[in-house]
Amino acid sequence: MEPLYEYAWLVPVLPLLGAALVGLGLISFNQFTNKLRQINAIVILTTIGGAMTMAFALFWSQLNGHEAFARSIEWAAAGDFHITMGYTIDHLSALMLVIVTTVAFLVMIYTDGYMAHDPSYVRFYAYLSLFSSSMLGLVISPNLVQIYVFWELVGMCSYLLIGFWFDRKPAAEACQKAFVTNRVGDFGLLLGLLALYWCTGSFDFNVMGDRLQELVSSGSLSAGVASLFCILVFLGPVAKSAQFPLHVWLPDAMEGPTPISALIHAATMVAAGVFLIARMIPVFEGLPDVMTVIAWTGGFTALLGASIAITQNDIKKGLAYSTMSQLGYMVMAMGVGASSAGMFHLMTHAYFKAMLFLGSGSVIHGMEAVVGHNAVLAQDMRLMGGLRKYMPITAATFFIGTLAICGIPPFAGFWSKDEILGLTFEANPALWAIAWVTAGVTAFYMFRMYFNTFEGEFRGNDKTIQSQLLEAAAVPVLVEATPNFGPGAMDPKELSHDHDHHHAHEPHESPTTMVLPLVVLAVPSMLIGLLGVPWNNLFEHFLESPHAAEHAEHAFNLTEFLVMGGNSVGIALIGITLASLMYFKKSIDPSAIAQKIPFFYRLSLNKWYFDEIYDRLFVQGSRRLARQVMEVDFRIVDGAVNLTGFVTLISGEGLKYFENGRAQFYALIVFAAVLGFVVLSGITG
Repeated sequence: MEPLYEYAWLVPVLPLLGAALVGLGLISFNQFTNKLRQINAIVILTTIGGAMTMAFALFWSQLNGHEAFARSIEWAAAGDFHITMGYTIDHLSALMLVIVTTVAFLVMIYTDGYMAHDPSYVRFYAYLSLFSSSMLGLVISPNLVQIYVFWELVGMCSYLLIGFWFDRKPAAEACQKAFVTNRVGDFGLLLGLLALYWCTGSFDFNVMGDRLQELVSSGSLSAGVASLFCILVFLGPVAKSAQFPLHVWLPDAMEGPTPISALIHAATMVAAGVFLIARMIPVFEGLPDVMTVIAWTGGFTALLGASIAITQNDIKKGLAYSTMSQLGYMVMAMGVGASSAGMFHLMTHAYFKAMLFLGSGSVIHGMEAVVGHNAVLAQDMRLMGGLRKYMPITAATFFIGTLAICGIPPFAGFWSKDEILGLTFEANPALWAIAWVTAGVTAFYMFRMYFNTFEGEFRGNDKTIQSQLLEAAAVPVLVEATPNFGPGAMDPKELSHDHDHHHAHEPHESPTTMVLPLVVLAVPSMLIGLLGVPWNNLFEHFLESPHAAEHAEHAFNLTEFLVMGGNSVGIALIGITLASLMYFKKSIDPSAIAQKIPFFYRLSLNKWYFDEIYDRLFVQGSRRLARQVMEVDFRIVDGAVNLTGFVTLISGEGLKYFENGRAQFYALIVFAAVLGFVVLSGITG
């Protein structure tokens, strides 16, 4: 198997090569390349398919006990300073390679149907391939500085893809928001990695961890300073994985095409943050304060995302806040020392969340035939309903994904989420309580989403609802406690960029290229969780985490599993029951509940006012500061320069009269000066 490892660097290079070939074609022969749509798609799919094949081979080799493999070259050197570049294949990277390539491959198949009529079809494929290549390069990076290089490439690709429809103002603003927000986290990451190199002299994860512990234990470096350095590094994952308080970019990222929403939320950008935390565990785990910050950040983010998702009416934004909440679970698991559980949930979440997002794209594709290409109408669940009748495959796969994310056994999400809850309870009962409540809220909003979309009567042809939604979307004010169609119920930036024609009275099932990936993703959404059953946790043993070794001492406790699993399933069933009574049987009126708790309803519907707070503090604050700086520049800096010029002008104008070229005039001036000197001397003497 050694030749396989020698050429493992081809995994990120193959999709990069595909993106380069298509990109060169677009630059050199744009019209001709755009005409060869299917051929370009085949080129991209072939390269990512080759990468996926190699990824599975590497994973199988690692599964069968092959030692970790690393290759590196010296990239830069100056005295004692050395930076190496290369790649490493171990259990964690092999697992991530499989997740990224499989999801990317299925998303690219789906793209052929979803983007079939888009004039920039070929460009989108090139961006997808470059995005996949960047994430694969990040996964196999052997040190922190190389991860940072690919980290920024991932951020660049997300900017390009979120703003893919850049002629639309909302998309242009969304990609800028994502870019700026991630710059905050990335600046912290850069400061942190430089600080860690300053004190440890290495960018290697294990070496940094060992040396940092030595410095702290010897007293050469205080634990507080070391914790600060690590928290700065953690800011990078906070932004990339949309954790509080840098989570605000993620819902706006829905302005990009749905395939990229699926890729970002399942296996690439947001997964990069969790992956980096997992890589940095050797550095973080010896600093309890850092682990506490990570755990509570994840726990609060999980609850925050879930609390906002319960009132969202845009199907994609509801799933976006769901992703934010699930990422909070993963980060919380990392913080309580259950890194293998966090990675297990990352894997299961990648498959069922990719399926849910692609399912939402299928729904939107079907709705556009009825309501036109207006995002306000095509993505709002209040215009859906009854779609199971028209889109049975999409409905069935979406239902499977809903059960998986709600943690209903035996679906994948149950095993990974239950493991996180169990290990969190051992480490911190307060965090467990937050996560447990969040599990119930998750079940509620996901089944609310399912019932509103696929059950009941189809509402897409209701002109009254359509006009109310369009009117509400055009009102740029904060929403009030009106659960139906109050002002601002949809964000005004979601106004459509396209025409509003429609040509059908009923939605239809999506083409084969779109439903096939849904069916394929349904399989791991149901079965892949069985790799982590607690009585034979193959996943945890594969990752060989310290936590696995710690818990290998005692046997599986059936009673404990039934109690913890029963608790998580019980709260999920309560959430499902409430959603059913409100949105399926309609025996409980959601409007009445909203009117009884107007403050909490407004808080959720307005996303806890984070956008407004950040706008007031940072956007408007920066503008005020800029105006003050401009005033200082105009009054003082420019004023001083202008005053100097004015004095020079006046003095020059005055002195020119003394320069007349007459000798007797100069003699008179000298005589007057001497006389004045004499008089002055006499007075002072």
